[in-house]
Amino acid sequence: MDNPEQEVILKDETASRGQEGEGVVYKYIQLEVSENVARLTMNRPPYNVLTIDMMEEMSRAIEKLHEHHQVRVILLRASSDCQFFSAGVAAEDSRPDRAFQMLEALQAVFRSMLETSKPVVTIVNGPAIGGGCELAALGDIIVATPKARFAQPEIRLGVFPPLASVILPHVIGYKRALEMILMGEPLSAQEALRLGLVSRMVPEESLNAEVNKILDKITAQSAPVLETSKKVLYDTIGLPIGEALKKSINIFLNQLMDLDDAQEGLRAAIENRKPVWKNR
Repeated sequence: MDNPEQEVILKDETASRGQEGEGVVYKYIQLEVSENVARLTMNRPPYNVLTIDMMEEMSRAIEKLHEHHQVRVILLRASSDCQFFSAGVAAEDSRPDRAFQMLEALQAVFRSMLETSKPVVTIVNGPAIGGGCELAALGDIIVATPKARFAQPEIRLGVFPPLASVILPHVIGYKRALEMILMGEPLSAQEALRLGLVSRMVPEESLNAEVNKILDKITAQSAPVLETSKKVLYDTIGLPIGEALKKSINIFLNQLMDLDDAQEGLRAAIENRKPVWKNR
């Protein structure tokens, strides 16, 4: 393909297989929970085109993780069979007669990611296009390889990306977001790193080791403290600084300080020892 970003957003070439996890049968994703980590893998080779059915599976899986208090972090990735992180929303689900249902499904995924108390680490080891770029941008920590690139080419199809139009200005700034959306030009992994869309860029051969280091550091922390920390960051986005500070202090005093682990952490620091988390 001369222009894979343009090509794959216009067609839906997929292969699927069933996956059972947590008592639920998934067709387009895989969900594995082990050692305090929930691994959510998108599995619609070769491009991970997002259909309504697939997005509904993703939102259900993320919402279900609320019940798993031992899970400290969610790892979102594409399966090794996929050439793309995601090539975006399927063209047939973007037709006017299906647009409302598609946006409902897409918003459900985004809402579940924003509202989940678990930090989300996202691996991007290939192109993230359209809805795939929007999905990647919602990760709390994004680890990319040089193979990654990020694009919102919807303008070429006569539409604009409704979620990226809100998310990207907060992440990379209004001017660069306008350029991405109005021109449809992709960002390289290096440029995405420079702009702050990507947290870390590592060579593909070092990807697993780097991700494992991140997961080890997160899972070593107290689960409720992680949840409270994420909550204050997201609850104060877009607020005037005075109001944001007031909200942050309120959460600190009235939620964080009520946790046993907050008290344990302070005691451990005074006693010069490693804290023993009770996760409450």
